Amino acid sequence: MQIVLLQDVKSLGKKGQIVKVNDGYARNFILPKNLGEEATPANLAKLAGQKKYEEKVAAEQLAAAKELAAKIEKTKVKLTVKVGSDGGKIFGSVTGKEISEAAMQQCGLEIDKKKIVLDEPIKTTGEHTVTVKLHREVSAKLALSVEKA
Repeated sequence: MQIVLLQDVKSLGKKGQIVKVNDGYARNFILPKNLGEEATPANLAKLAGQKKYEEKVAAEQLAAAKELAAKIEKTKVKLTVKVGSDGGKIFGSVTGKEISEAAMQQCGLEIDKKKIVLDEPIKTTGEHTVTVKLHREVSAKLALSVEKA
């Protein structure tokens, strides 16, 4: 019997795949637990429609990420922090949350703090470049100026 998987099934396949299984396995395990449905022409057409829709959504997300990356590349964010008296060292370090909030206040850019990638902690004043990973395929460089308060 051929089955269209509705969810990932360990050792069988991923969601959306068409797999061939024994009739008993399908009737007693896959169908009762709604892990898959029989591969009828109607179900195959529905699967094709879902895949087309998911591709369209993915393309829209990629386009939105590229547009936001272009805006991020053009902006520069200034951040003022408390600094010690010895050589401009910052108390603690600059976090992704602080960068995200500063970008929102100064430029109106909504950047999720989890998408800001800090290779190493920012503990000094001056000019820094921060990577923002917006999408699997899109990342942008944000110019950051850290100044003492």
